[in-house]
Amino acid sequence: MTEPQQVDVIVVGLGVGGEEVAGRLAEAGLDVVGIDNGLVGGECPYWGCIPSKMMIRAANAVAEARRVNGLAGTADVRPDWTPVARRIREEATADWDDTVAVKRFTDKGGHFVRGTGRLVGPGRVRVGDQEFQARHGVVVGVGTRPSIPPLDGLAGTPYWTNREAIEAAELPGSLLVLGGGAIGLELSQVFARFGVRVTVLERSGRVLAVEEPEASEVAAAALRADGVEIRTGVAVERVDHDGSGFTVRAGGGARFTGERLLVVTGRRAHLDELGLDTVGVDAGQRYLAVDDRMRVAGRLWAVGDVTGEGAFTHIAMYQADIVVRDLLDQVRRAAGVPDASGTASAVGGAVGAASTVGGTGGVPRADYRALPRVTFTDPEIGAVGLTEQQARDRGINVQVGYAALSSSTRGWIHQVGDGGFIKLVADADRGVLVGATSAGPAGGEVLSGLVVAVHAAVPVSQLRHMIYAYPTFHRAIQTALNDLG
Repeated sequence: MTEPQQVDVIVVGLGVGGEEVAGRLAEAGLDVVGIDNGLVGGECPYWGCIPSKMMIRAANAVAEARRVNGLAGTADVRPDWTPVARRIREEATADWDDTVAVKRFTDKGGHFVRGTGRLVGPGRVRVGDQEFQARHGVVVGVGTRPSIPPLDGLAGTPYWTNREAIEAAELPGSLLVLGGGAIGLELSQVFARFGVRVTVLERSGRVLAVEEPEASEVAAAALRADGVEIRTGVAVERVDHDGSGFTVRAGGGARFTGERLLVVTGRRAHLDELGLDTVGVDAGQRYLAVDDRMRVAGRLWAVGDVTGEGAFTHIAMYQADIVVRDLLDQVRRAAGVPDASGTASAVGGAVGAASTVGGTGGVPRADYRALPRVTFTDPEIGAVGLTEQQARDRGINVQVGYAALSSSTRGWIHQVGDGGFIKLVADADRGVLVGATSAGPAGGEVLSGLVVAVHAAVPVSQLRHMIYAYPTFHRAIQTALNDLG
């Protein structure tokens, strides 16, 4: 084996977070190697956020057209999956080709290597027959993969994960969905609105079990209105495939059949593939434990889903910004450049950029108190911070405020498709919100103001005396505030 090639930074895994880190560091003038055995950009642009929201937009258009009959006359709606699949293939994914993404990185000065990167010592990564040594650090952004339950009969069958569901050029007549989380519900509603007979099987007592119970009720009611059968408390025991369809057998003799089976029961990191033992890190963790600057150990950082802080693109981007700033701060310190940002122009290049970005107080610390999340069903369900139960479990003196959208003026005007609510969770002792849920036709957008309130710990007294535009969905926040306590 020849001596490893010396570079400044190695990024293993170019998903959303890894690509952001690698690209920005390369733009700053560092010698960056980016390694990935899949598509640059990761899950989000090819099988996650982007194509799935195209599907959701199309399905929502179908549903809204059907609502004409209750509002403005009559409409004959005949859904067609063909233009949806074509748009995903041609506009979102370029037929699952990352040529543009690779060029975006290399045009910034980065060096891309296609393959599986593995740590072989501190700052050292091997990919195929190449080996690289990082002067300043290694960043891991390998993401997660679907977690497939060890059910009898499942292995070897042509079941779908989210990837096959997104890639589908034609829809099945019927679909069984294992998992009632956000991904399962979003895809279930889409397919149902395009005429697929969908059955959701959820092991826990309710769908969207990580969110407020009221959110579970709204989501379940909306999907049932679209013809989706939802079965909770289902303990699946066996899966069979006879060449033309699936049979799922559950406890109590329950039996469900469908042409296709979609398995969306969570995701997991595969840390055993990274060579973490060579840098003294336990590969037996569920996720890579990081500190508030995304450091794993020594000069090793991690970003994105692999950190276990939330499988969201916005979390990966948030973490990427912290890593970029922290790494550039390390470069500045290694070069002996003082903290004063005024030295940037004098030293130039990467060190100059580091001095500007990573000066005194320039490296932020991760803070997930106001982590926003949105389930893009119709109605959308946005949430931030703690649920009521999570707050009570932490010993907080909880006050709850609630307002149904249907009782608001905007909900009354909307008439059909107006299901939803605003729920606020307050710390009565501190007089601030620690969590909130916004469910409704624009739930994810209404959430933005609540994110600010939780993140900045805006006093409830100030929130009560704000002026809320009328008639809007977000005005229901004022009603929920008046209901607090």
